[in-house]
Amino acid sequence: MNNAVAGFSKLSKEEKINWIAQEYFSTPSEAIALLKNYWNSDEKLQKLHDEFIENTITNFYIPLGVAPNFLINNKYSAIPMAIEESSVVAAASKTAKFWSTRGGFKTTVINTEKIGQVHFIFKGDDVSKLELFFIQTKAKFFSKTESITKNMQKRGGGILDIVLKDKTDLLPNYFQLHATFETKDSMGANFINSCLEQFAKTLREEALTYELFSVTEKNIQIVMSILSNYVPNCIVRAEVSCPVEELKEKHISSPTVFAERFVQAVQIAEVEPYRAVTHNKGIMNGIDAVVLATGNDFRAVEAGIHAYAARNGKYSSLSHAKIENGIFTFWLEIPLALGTVGGLTSLHPLVKLALEMLENPSAKELMQVVAVAGLAQNFAALRSLTTTGIQEGHMKMHLNNIINQFEANDGERILIHKYFKKNTISHSAVVDFIENLRN
Repeated sequence: MNNAVAGFSKLSKEEKINWIAQEYFSTPSEAIALLKNYWNSDEKLQKLHDEFIENTITNFYIPLGVAPNFLINNKYSAIPMAIEESSVVAAASKTAKFWSTRGGFKTTVINTEKIGQVHFIFKGDDVSKLELFFIQTKAKFFSKTESITKNMQKRGGGILDIVLKDKTDLLPNYFQLHATFETKDSMGANFINSCLEQFAKTLREEALTYELFSVTEKNIQIVMSILSNYVPNCIVRAEVSCPVEELKEKHISSPTVFAERFVQAVQIAEVEPYRAVTHNKGIMNGIDAVVLATGNDFRAVEAGIHAYAARNGKYSSLSHAKIENGIFTFWLEIPLALGTVGGLTSLHPLVKLALEMLENPSAKELMQVVAVAGLAQNFAALRSLTTTGIQEGHMKMHLNNIINQFEANDGERILIHKYFKKNTISHSAVVDFIENLRN
């Protein structure tokens, strides 16, 4: 029976591991050996990784791959991708090569506005008094945060605007200070949250001395002050286009049929949420892999992008396609709040390497690279779905995972690959073949 532990966070790493091994594993020594096997032999580097989070016991590896030959705005890039799912890097690379001879990817950053909110309760019958108070106090929200915004302003960023929002139609007495920010090359979470907490303090203090408020109205209740990961005004666009006849290649004998079917597949994702979720998941395969490799917060990116996909009241495709005057065009517009300074970007050695591989991009430039990776992944998936089917390429990559699971030797690998070059790949078929081979 497992037991509770007191003061776990205060234990040394060795003590944490020993306790877990004894409490949760039938062979504690094997569990300890496995955990230690993933430690970095460089003690200084391992200590750096240990301190990224709390209660660290080991490192959890995810492969870091590279997708080369991305022609973005007439400049070639090799894109780093950290992901465990097979075929993602291969699909991105194949798409990059395909479009490199057809004009490449074109990208535009439409805007870079980020959002934070102070959520508060105001119990007053006359909202106009709160509105007047806000107008008279607004300048103080800026002046009281000058010590926080000084360095950001030197880089061309800072607080863009603050507005009062009446949300009493949603919850009784609920209001917001809705603030917009420019954070340049940093993601800006700490900066935004620091500003918001100062806004809340100023709001509370100024309300207490505001003569037009009653005693009840002066007692403004701050619920919370926090940035939003939904950034519908921090948008990047990526697209590819070419004459329909130039889409012809090995698996596309009729480019006209392919283009029409491709557009239909996108239209289905635009109107059918069940398809849209899987369609957008494929886009996120590319986006998350680059976001993770560059030390950004892929959970925040995921949440914001999926909210954007449902912004019109129904979950829909993030990408779009059309054929006009013989030209095939495929594009997406997505919200992306990214940073290239601060956080892991200045600490994690592989993050620094990934950013150097991308030639140390600005946040705007990274937004464009990430959007391209998402579009490339989506193109690869839709091309497979509308031609050979998604499983052909996917199962070839999955074959390697099964081979590794059974620890096949070099001779067995050759025979397995030769057999399944002409036969359908499934987990059971591969297992049967390996067992027959060994018998």
